[in-house]
Amino acid sequence: MQNKLRFPLRILGMASLVVAAMAFTANAAHAVTLNVPFAFTVGNKVCPAGLYSVRSDRLGDTVQLTGPSQGFNWVIHPGDPAPTDSRVILRFDTDGSQYTLRSVQFGPLITSRLDKKTRESISASNGVAVTGGMGQ
Repeated sequence: MQNKLRFPLRILGMASLVVAAMAFTANAAHAVTLNVPFAFTVGNKVCPAGLYSVRSDRLGDTVQLTGPSQGFNWVIHPGDPAPTDSRVILRFDTDGSQYTLRSVQFGPLITSRLDKKTRESISASNGVAVTGGMGQ
């Protein structure tokens, strides 16, 4: 009797490992690493220059930015990019040597404007983007 129960439990255990591996693979396929060559602010937090991972969740409704010292999560929605756009872009506003994260684009999806407090004081022409692509 005990041997009869072990086989189904092994199958169930293996199936859950396969599902977990598939979920991990799906998440891993939705991450891009970008090199940001300057320090910048997000809200009232200062982020150092360095490598940042940009990842979308499995459902595609949030994006996560993770760097050397901290991480952030935002809701994303359809935006201006084309539906087939596969770029990952961090857009920054600049004011002299100060950089403020304006938005995160992940393929055809984009965050709302993240720097709402400073947008009135910064000219729209002062900006810079750090770009990468999914699958690169």
